[in-house]
Amino acid sequence: MTLRVLLVDDQALMREGFRMILEAEGDIDVVGEAEDGAQAVDLVSRCSPDVVVMDIRMPRMDGIEATRRVVSAGSTARVLVLTTFDLDDYALGALRAGASGFILKDVKPSDLVNAVRTVASGDAVVSPRATRRLLEEYGRLAGNRAPDGPGPASSRGLEDIGRLSEREREVLTAMARGFSNAEIAEQLFVSEATVKSHVGRILSKLGVRDRVQAVVLAFDAGFAQPAATSARYANAERPPGAGLLERARARSPR
Repeated sequence: MTLRVLLVDDQALMREGFRMILEAEGDIDVVGEAEDGAQAVDLVSRCSPDVVVMDIRMPRMDGIEATRRVVSAGSTARVLVLTTFDLDDYALGALRAGASGFILKDVKPSDLVNAVRTVASGDAVVSPRATRRLLEEYGRLAGNRAPDGPGPASSRGLEDIGRLSEREREVLTAMARGFSNAEIAEQLFVSEATVKSHVGRILSKLGVRDRVQAVVLAFDAGFAQPAATSARYANAERPPGAGLLERARARSPR
């Protein structure tokens, strides 16, 4: 099966580089290019891509707003967000807008290809180099937001989570802590196939497209706590790519 990809970036050279990397693969076809978010929204409806590789900072309409419009329009395309900037606010905004993936622009070619395939498959990988680290960071940022009381979306999220079975809530908690299906299966003494079935039912009951958005909903609804995610790292070896956020901050101007 050939994956259809739309490239969105205001720099033509960047789009050309990504096109060369992706089309060198036999199963990926770049079906269009856009130089801003407004063009991207239009091309998604006309080109029907499987994955949109979306820059964040662009003229006319940024990638976060474009992502929000693509998702709200009911497109089946999954958005993989690109940024060269400090991850904090951009990661939070992109995930809340409905992005299914998140990588830095200086990603290795092989990681870009793997990220496109992973996002297209519906798996919950946010970044091939720092999946768990980004989930931890999202939880920390969500926990540091000024309390303004639960909004309608948060209340609906809690209601939806309340419809999950006890085992499904256990699986959702493990997902929010950054555990893979294999690790969840080991913890719960079940097969990985059983965990995948639980994840599928969780996504259906919560009305979300992938497990990234399930985790976002769990944090925003207050079901998953940042402290629980942080504890996962306090007692475990740092995962590959754990220094990604630190390196990004070191490069970013203050």
